[in-house]
Formats: sequence, C-alpha cells, structure tokens
Amino acid sequence: MANASGFFTPSVPNLIGRVQRISKKVFCFSAVEGAADKHASTVSNPSQSRIPRLVSKGCKFVGCGSAVPALQISNDELASIVDTSDEWIATRTGIRNRRVLSGEENLTTLAVEAAGKALQMAKVDPNDVDLVLMCTSTPDDLFGNAPQIQRQLGCNKSLAYDITAACSGFLMGLISAACHIRGGGFQNVLVIGADALSRYVDWTDRGTCILFGDAAGAVLVQACNSEEDGLFGFDVNSDGTGHRHLNANIKENETNNALGSNGSVLAFPPKQTSYSCIQMNGKEVFRFAVRCVPQSIESALEKAGLPASSIDWLLLHQANQRIIDAVATRLEVPPERVISNLANYGNTSAASIPLALDEAVRSGKVKAGHTIAAAGFGAGLTWGSAIVRWG
Repeated sequence: MANASGFFTPSVPNLIGRVQRISKKVFCFSAVEGAADKHASTVSNPSQSRIPRLVSKGCKFVGCGSAVPALQISNDELASIVDTSDEWIATRTGIRNRRVLSGEENLTTLAVEAAGKALQMAKVDPNDVDLVLMCTSTPDDLFGNAPQIQRQLGCNKSLAYDITAACSGFLMGLISAACHIRGGGFQNVLVIGADALSRYVDWTDRGTCILFGDAAGAVLVQACNSEEDGLFGFDVNSDGTGHRHLNANIKENETNNALGSNGSVLAFPPKQTSYSCIQMNGKEVFRFAVRCVPQSIESALEKAGLPASSIDWLLLHQANQRIIDAVATRLEVPPERVISNLANYGNTSAASIPLALDEAVRSGKVKAGHTIAAAGFGAGLTWGSAIVRWG
C-alpha cells in the first residue's frame, strides 16, 4: 500500500537549496543561480557564492463550475427495467435521480462547459491558464480528453493531460495542481473532474445500475503568496489488493480474429478487446470507505495542525449517503455542516466533489474563507483527503 501525506515543499525553476519546516509551513531556502558572478569579489569559496533566499508559494481555489446531462433518470424509471423500487434505492443509497448522457452530448462538452464556468467565476482568461488536468476514467478518447478540452476552451498557452484515479481522481488532481504551482512555477491550473460511468453500467444489475450517473465539475487553482495559501494539509493512498472489489477490466470480444488464423502463430493476431461493465462488491467497498476515509481526513488535519472542530464543511465523494453519514459521525461533524447532493445525481465518480462544491458555492452555502475537509475514494483502490480554504 502506498501513502503520501503532509505539506508541500515549494521550489522554483533554477533554484537549489535545502528544506526546513518553520511554524508548520514548509519553506525552501534556495540559492539563485548566477549569484556567483555578482558576489565573486566578496566570497572566496565558490561553494559559498550562492546567496540563500526564502522562497514560498501557496495556492488558492478561486473559481468553480459544473455541468450535467439533460436526461434525468428517476428511481421509478429504473424500476421499470430492473427489479427495484424508489424506496429500496433511496433507503440503501440516498439516491433519487441521476443524469445520463444521451443524444449528441458527450463527456468533452460537459467538461468544457464546467471549466468555462470556473474560469468565468475566477475572472481568468483562457490564455492565462498554464495547465489543464482532466481527471476521468471514462474519456471520449482512449488517449485522453485533456488536449481536446484545452483546444475548445481556447487555453492556447497551456499544457494538458489526463489523470485516471476513478472516484479519487479530482482529489488527486487538486494535489497535482498544487505540486505544479509550488514546484513548477505555474500560475493558473484548471482541474476538471468528469466521468460518464453510464457507459460501463450493466443496466440489468440492480446492485450497480442504481448508483451511477454522469457529470463534470471544475475548479481553478491559482498561485498566491504563502500568507494566502489555501491548502493546509493532505493525505493520499492506494492499495492494489482491493482491486478485486471494484473494477472494470479488459475483456476479449467473442468475435473471431479479423484476419483468421493459419496456425503459424499461436493467438495472433490478438482478439479485439473492450472494457467490461463495472464489477463491485458493495459490502467490501462500504467497509473500506467507512474505515479508511475518516483515518485519511484525520491524518490530513494532523498535518495541517487543525482540529476537526475547525472544519466548516465536510465534502466527501458522493457515493452513498450511508457512507457520508458514517464518516461525519466518526469525525463528529453535525449534519448541517455536511455537503451532499447525492440524491439528485448519484455517484458521478471524479465529478462528484466539484459538482457538489459548485452547487454549494453558487447557493451561498460555502463562502470565501470557509475551511473544507474533502475526501475522495474508490477504484484502485485509491483514497485521499485535503483540508482546503475556499477563496
């Protein structure tokens, strides 16, 4: 099992130095390359010709946006195609409706819409974006969606690439954005969480088809000085032994090889493949989430030097209301401080956290300066949390 947690070590290009933690902040005592020429006359030892300089950079979260498909599928509508009911689904999951891609909609258009709203709220021009991170496990293109989104947004000066971590994807994207800002000198990073799990759902399996929906959400992460830093602590983990409980593996199609076989090469050409529908052991995933997610948030709070009582909002991946309630109880967070829109959208994977955040911000619930404990968890298995300040 892999784990990473704590504070970032900020640095900038062309600087070298040593790291020290001071007053629960990490600073980089760095030396500017080229300083030797300027100070050669006063320093005899070349190794001492670099003048230490305190360098620190933070990041803040300044804009959000979301988008959902037009088609809404209720529990009653699902009950017409699979043996279930609205009461059965709502009691066990908290879900009443979900949105599903249809017609000419696709994941790219949803992601572009959500990202555009985030840029508009942040008042950032697309040409000022340095990086677009598309967090998805269901891209429209096998090779990734980020460059297409970059092009459609008009972010002509940015780098763009995809991150695949399923329901933990957006949380991993936020931490990656902070790494690029603190360690790479990036100024504006657009983090998009978007998934279309409806494409990989077996709609005859009531154990999984009731859970998932499609959506996109985005947040603009912006560089700032250390005093304004809005990422206080984080904790990220992965454990591949849990893969058997939640996956969508490659499978061979049953069709014959297009080129036939003359027996000269065994199993060649290979059969075409596709991904299976989502396979999930619900009980094991539930146990995993209620055990690991509170531990992760507590670890992130410890690294941030904050008590649980300092949390204004608890924002979890919207997988199941029972999981959300169990984690809130463990952390002693009252229901009125828990953000949940699961009833309207179901589990939208990497989109769930930014979708719920966007609705909470635009409704006036989450305000600038509020502290949020956010956590994602899911396939991989992967999970992680971050303590952030909005605005």
